[in-house]
Amino acid sequence: MPVARARPLLAELRSTAMLSGPLVAGHLSTGLIGFVDSVIAGHHGTTTLAAVAVGTALFWLAMMVPMGTLMALPPSVSQLDGAGRRGEIGPLFRQALWLAAALGVALFALLSLLVHAMEPMGIAAEIRPGAAAFLHGIRWGVPALTLYYCMRYLSDGLHWTLPTMVLGFGGLLLLVPLGVLLAFGGPGVPGMGAGGLGLASAIMLWTQAIVFAWYLRRSRRFADLRLFDGFLTRRNRPDGARIVGLLRTGLPIGVTVTMEGSLFIVTALLIGRLGEVPVAAHQIAINVAALCFMVPFGVAEATTVRVGHALGRGTGSTGVRRAALAGLLLTLGTQTLSGLALLLGHDHVAALYTRDAAVATLSATLLLYAMAFQFPDGVQVLSAGALRGLRDTRVPMVLAALAYWGVGMPLGAGLGLGVPGLVEPMGPPGMWIGLIAGLTVAALLLGLRFVRASAPDRLPAPVAQVTSGA
Repeated sequence: MPVARARPLLAELRSTAMLSGPLVAGHLSTGLIGFVDSVIAGHHGTTTLAAVAVGTALFWLAMMVPMGTLMALPPSVSQLDGAGRRGEIGPLFRQALWLAAALGVALFALLSLLVHAMEPMGIAAEIRPGAAAFLHGIRWGVPALTLYYCMRYLSDGLHWTLPTMVLGFGGLLLLVPLGVLLAFGGPGVPGMGAGGLGLASAIMLWTQAIVFAWYLRRSRRFADLRLFDGFLTRRNRPDGARIVGLLRTGLPIGVTVTMEGSLFIVTALLIGRLGEVPVAAHQIAINVAALCFMVPFGVAEATTVRVGHALGRGTGSTGVRRAALAGLLLTLGTQTLSGLALLLGHDHVAALYTRDAAVATLSATLLLYAMAFQFPDGVQVLSAGALRGLRDTRVPMVLAALAYWGVGMPLGAGLGLGVPGLVEPMGPPGMWIGLIAGLTVAALLLGLRFVRASAPDRLPAPVAQVTSGA
């Protein structure tokens, strides 16, 4: 590659890496929350670990659409910032806060109802009480979580990702002692097992949201945006047009995120039919895989911002594709490292979670399957992030549904649970083969979609009316 062409790419790589670093660290801290819950639950007992696995699966199944919907904020904010329209960011953010609050209340109600759905789902009877207790505890933190995501996505869209990292690890420092205390009990505190872990998570989520709001209000970096000015006054009441504008971009993202996330979550629920050992082993393997995923996920979010910023500045197809290529190169590097770590250390990693030999053996096997999907998982999330930067969300939603639910789930369910007269049940390994297939198809389809959407004659207008329902 000629030096003149290489220099812009190297500069883009540096910018994306610097933006990604705190995002990756913040996501890793989020993944470590699941790690902490799983390790505490695993040492409390195999039944507790299985209950936390099912409870966590149901929690994130409900959380996917609200979380994805709020992902409309970073590309909208980054395009306004890139186009020099910072004065429009504050009003947009205040409308996003109203949307986040409504989503949080709706999600609290949904989690209260999901407790009653476990028996019809076929979740093993010994798992249901603990999973219900976990959901009853963590649901109190849901409104805080949606508000936190709203504030985080605003900050990320303005290329300031340090708060995501600091608050992520700060929450982790609170969760570890609080989770141990409420799960096992202590002086004057009864041990609540899985329910205690759910309640500890809720307390941590509210602490993070309150501290983030205080920081945004006090920081000089955001002072010119006047983010909370007059939030509860009549002039800042919910604006239907602006909220619909956010939903038009965000809902397809939410559905796309749900298509992928629910593939993993429904897999966990189907394995929940097989008993506590397969569930516990799957929880260990999926938690490690989720930790690995946090790295390309952070790079993908940075790529969303960089692509959106390039589009807002009017750099055309060359600038947009350069931003995506930088993210792709970083992702391929991170996935190589995670794949090697899983290949060489799967036995040792499984032993960290549990003293149950049967659970450790099966989870170590599943970690090898997790190794196999590192590259397709990284490519699909990076491609989806780049497409979000272009606000191209509707077609990717359809492609994700096809990959995950047209290929991944039918294949995984057929191999894992068996097909009478045709396929003998393989158990959890069969389900994981379905995960690999779904992610591989998604990587191909979403990658090709970005190549098409970023062509010079197909790019959207450099400055879109992102603050309105238009």
